Amino acid sequence: MAIDPTQRRGRDFVARHGETVFNAARRLQGDAPHTPLTRAGFAQAEEMGRALRAHLGARPKLTMWASSTGRALQTLAIIAEHLELDWHDARHDDRLIEIGMGAWGGRYYADVVDEVGPVIDERGLLRCAPDGERYEAIATRVGGWLADTADDDGDRLVIMHGISSRVMRGVMTGAPIDPCGAPVLPGHPQGTVTMIERGRETVVHLGTGHAPA
Repeated sequence: MAIDPTQRRGRDFVARHGETVFNAARRLQGDAPHTPLTRAGFAQAEEMGRALRAHLGARPKLTMWASSTGRALQTLAIIAEHLELDWHDARHDDRLIEIGMGAWGGRYYADVVDEVGPVIDERGLLRCAPDGERYEAIATRVGGWLADTADDDGDRLVIMHGISSRVMRGVMTGAPIDPCGAPVLPGHPQGTVTMIERGRETVVHLGTGHAPA
């Protein structure tokens, strides 16, 4: 789906959720719906909330969006409290979820690597599982969400995931198509918030996480 980044109204604050129990255990998380945050993940969400409060002030004019996964909604709950916004006003969309990992989902990275070789390349991109989602499909679904929200009034706060946010940020900034089949930007640590306006990205807060997805 063709997106003109310069025509999108408002600013998008794209945040990567905090660390989860899957991240800490080195399991492939993918589109697993409910993997709760660790204490480090909650601390990262607190840091994001403080950074956004300093940047936007209290009760900013924001539409809150989140992936429908528990980890994204938990992260948003902390941030919303810092911003003095009502978490119940948030909108959820499955097009913002993480890459689907098929039969590899939920397994330990080490076990999958023993079977098939490396699953993370030098850029930190996950290898697609044989029955998993392809990067082109991620670009299509996040592109659909971008098209549906392009003319919204005001700014948006979007809580999502490592791989899917790399693709969406790539689409939003007009990045070239990567050999993986979609535009992707470099990955950010968990707990990071970037602002994208008219196709340009700036980092609002750099997180402390380390997991690729």
